[in-house]
Amino acid sequence: MLFMHVGRLLLGVIFLMVGINGYFIILGMEPFIATSPEAMVLFQYQYLLITVKTLEFICGALLLLNQFVPLAIAVLSPIVINIFLLHLFIDQSKLLLAVILVLLLGNLLFYYRERFSVLVRRS
Repeated sequence: MLFMHVGRLLLGVIFLMVGINGYFIILGMEPFIATSPEAMVLFQYQYLLITVKTLEFICGALLLLNQFVPLAIAVLSPIVINIFLLHLFIDQSKLLLAVILVLLLGNLLFYYRERFSVLVRRS
């Protein structure tokens, strides 16, 4: 239980900061967290960067506030999978962080598994 709360808070802080950092990039300012040049190539279209960073910011805040946590997990899951695959196959420089994100999210998914079991039940 303690590990779940610590993991939720850590994941919340990470995504809140990364979301804010993305807005520095969007506004043409120097980001305060180094970004992967390979990842930024994927965000060549501004709308995608704005969408992903907004979702990261909102979900990070929801995790920190302990509100709508299953929704935040559901929204962040494809983002974390994309981060992991990007750093596994394209830019290994931040692979450790990507693995940590997968583990933290996996821990939350395990804790909230009853909420998601409805999605994989046959009708």
